[in-house]
Amino acid sequence: MINKNLIGFEHLPQTIPHFCLESFRLNNKSDALSFKVQDAWQNLSGAEVIEKIKRIALGLASLGVKAGDRIAIISENRPEWSLTDLAILSLRAVNVPIYTTQAVEQIRYILEDSGSKMLFISGKKLWKHAETAVQSVERLEKLVFFDADAKPDHDNRAITLADIERRGEESDKIDADHFERMLGKIEADDLATIIYTSGTTGEPKGVMLTHENFTSNVLAVSKALPILRTDRSLAVLPLSHIFERTVFYVLCANGVSIHYCAAFDQIGAFLAEVRPTIMTAVPRLFEQVYHKIVKKGKAAGGWKTSLFEWALEVGQDYWAAQDEHQSISPILRVKHAIASRLVFSKWREGVGGELRFFVSGGAPLSKKLSYAFWAAGIPILQGYGMTEACVTCVNRPDDNKVGSIGTPFEGVEMKIAEKDGEILIRGRNVMKGYLNKPEETAKVIDEEGFYHTGDVGYVDEDGHFYVTDRIKDLFKLSNGKYVAPLQVESLLKQSALVAQAVVVGSGRKQVGALIVPDWETLKQTLADEGIAATGSREELCENPHVIKRVQRDAVELTRELNDYERVKRVYLLPREFSIDKGEMTPTLKIKRGVIDEKYGEAIDEISGS
Repeated sequence: MINKNLIGFEHLPQTIPHFCLESFRLNNKSDALSFKVQDAWQNLSGAEVIEKIKRIALGLASLGVKAGDRIAIISENRPEWSLTDLAILSLRAVNVPIYTTQAVEQIRYILEDSGSKMLFISGKKLWKHAETAVQSVERLEKLVFFDADAKPDHDNRAITLADIERRGEESDKIDADHFERMLGKIEADDLATIIYTSGTTGEPKGVMLTHENFTSNVLAVSKALPILRTDRSLAVLPLSHIFERTVFYVLCANGVSIHYCAAFDQIGAFLAEVRPTIMTAVPRLFEQVYHKIVKKGKAAGGWKTSLFEWALEVGQDYWAAQDEHQSISPILRVKHAIASRLVFSKWREGVGGELRFFVSGGAPLSKKLSYAFWAAGIPILQGYGMTEACVTCVNRPDDNKVGSIGTPFEGVEMKIAEKDGEILIRGRNVMKGYLNKPEETAKVIDEEGFYHTGDVGYVDEDGHFYVTDRIKDLFKLSNGKYVAPLQVESLLKQSALVAQAVVVGSGRKQVGALIVPDWETLKQTLADEGIAATGSREELCENPHVIKRVQRDAVELTRELNDYERVKRVYLLPREFSIDKGEMTPTLKIKRGVIDEKYGEAIDEISGS
């Protein structure tokens, strides 16, 4: 059954521009795309969006951009990213997104490996970051700046997006049908994008995705989730990432109003102003929000703190019973109603007050945090996907199992390999292959067309899939026992004292954890408990009282695991793992090989050599 938002289409389009442009035309909402300038929100109507895409596409065509050309974009979330993307695709050209957090050498590699002939750059900050890489790539013919004041005077390749639009406007006057003729030439199997994986090992691989890969996903997600034309969304995750990019196309096709958020530190204010009804996020966001709420609730003091802690406990009991399909006693229902009114109502207001559901991906979210948000009336639907296969499955509002990644979308086939428990995927959503790497492609797509995800998991009797860890992240202790670090880390992050955690112990006697504390919360907790802790972060990391306090949480949170999986000791680090130091990928995944090598002595200390 087709989502009712798509019924207005004369026929279901098979390419991204057709889907999005037709939806902008049919709905023509006054706030199709919204962005904030200083203190005021600015809106682009559906008609304005179409006109801008048309001008950019024609302007690019006038500069010689043609089918198959690779055009790169490096920008934070803003309307220009999406407008340029759709203009590129309207020409049958190929969008090559680059993460704003990508290292300079990786930017250079991506531009050269993809053969990009043009690069779009948002503003001064990113130009300063990318300039060194860009200057050495001779193939680049044009540098297009979204912000006019970022255009460098010394580079004759530099022009502005406004220049492109002016060229497009003049071209349209000469040939009014040119844009429509270009759109008519796009085919479903045309290459739409090359997205470079931010792999934790080796050089990035360019994932080739066609229009059909995306449009099959748009249709599948639209059928699976209750997305309404009246919905509002806040785009927080990077559009350069497959998750938010796919979601953008889904929301476009369904006529949802999209609001852009360029930085994570703006989320709190934007939630209150936009009051989104649906939104995508990653576990890190929920962990941060949860810890802030807990910190505030426990700092209230007296009866307010007692009420807050009581509500948390009631919420856990209530939603655990819901999730496990147990009967809920009348007393628990009344308690939950009271907790909802007195405590959880403030949580709902904190995310805008009108949110119908979050969709979460990228990493597992612990049951404790999931239960807390569901009990507060903030549903989090965990899903699953990857660059090579877009979005593959998700929990539904009426069929949710906390801890699972849900059930596959229509047209997506998923199964568990008998040999090693690897999750395999087949469908129209699976990539065309890795650019210039046929051998690498053959390693992950078998003769039957199944993509080998590299994730270990299982499926239950109801068809819900679960991910336990990455195959390459599993490690073996010296006693021969295997440990899945991702699951243990999700438990450790339940502690308000933990900002980051990496579970270690490969080849050692026992499991340990490298932990970067939430320093503000840790210092306050120590003070409340009467523990003297002064000095620099480096000094606090060596303070036995401080170590024991964090270790206490780690031991308690992993108590229910098998003995060999429990965290016995922790090692504190003064500052967070970062992309700049080579410890994380642009998508914020830990590079475990780098961590093992860099902190080898510390790991030996807590895990035994």
